Amino acid sequence: MTPIQTIGIIGAGTMGNGIAQACATSGLHVVMVDINEAAVQKGIATVSGSLDRLIKKDKLTAAEKDAALARIKGSTSYDDLKGAQLVIEAATENEALKVKILQQLDTMLPANTIVATNTSSISITKLAATTQRADRFIGMHFFNPVPMMALVEIIRGLQTSDATHDAVKALAEALGKTPITVKNAPGFVVNRILVPMINEAFFVLAEGLATPEDIDAGMKLGCNQPIGPLALADMIGLDVCLAVMNVYMAEYNDSKYRPAPLLKEMVAAGWLGRKTGRGVYSY
Repeated sequence: MTPIQTIGIIGAGTMGNGIAQACATSGLHVVMVDINEAAVQKGIATVSGSLDRLIKKDKLTAAEKDAALARIKGSTSYDDLKGAQLVIEAATENEALKVKILQQLDTMLPANTIVATNTSSISITKLAATTQRADRFIGMHFFNPVPMMALVEIIRGLQTSDATHDAVKALAEALGKTPITVKNAPGFVVNRILVPMINEAFFVLAEGLATPEDIDAGMKLGCNQPIGPLALADMIGLDVCLAVMNVYMAEYNDSKYRPAPLLKEMVAAGWLGRKTGRGVYSY
């Protein structure tokens, strides 16, 4: 399989522009596509600002920034993706939208192009089945903020070929990331462990065992976590945490994934975390 040198990215939002930055600073050419020019330019401006912060920290030179930006081509047309050996779909976490994009890609990409999805929850096997390249389809779950986070979960659908897995794993390593290989299952590995832990923190809070500050301090100091589970929930969004628990409950049909009543109550109140100014904590 030809080494991957040009990457297509669908979506110039938080994840898309982060992936674009990681690829461009590693010397790869990137075509970043979004629905309109404003979204594309916003994505490129975000990358530019992120690279400026690295220059301030002496982790990058101005010349390296210019070279990285020159490797990113913004576009509103899928036709510009034809030269990519790998296209990563990083659109909103909505199954119908992803299927629509994947089927559109099928009609215009060469047969040997690998397509990856950056989904954090949707079944890779199920998405692969909607494409005409199921053996060349794979999950590539980056973590936010992409330029800083070393982990990439590489998720094999039932249909994913060894050659596809190996090419994508090699690419993740070329980006300076540490990939882990995961079978397809709801939540994959990290979120499967992380979100139930956050849910349990809400049970502990509701039972009045400790204050939010003490729960978070306990997990930070006792488990060496950089941020406590309740502060992390506020950062992720309580509505997102609840949605993930509901998926686990539906898919696994196991009561250990029952969402904490307090989590449901706070979401009902519109206290979703940082994005609304109030969650477990006030912002």
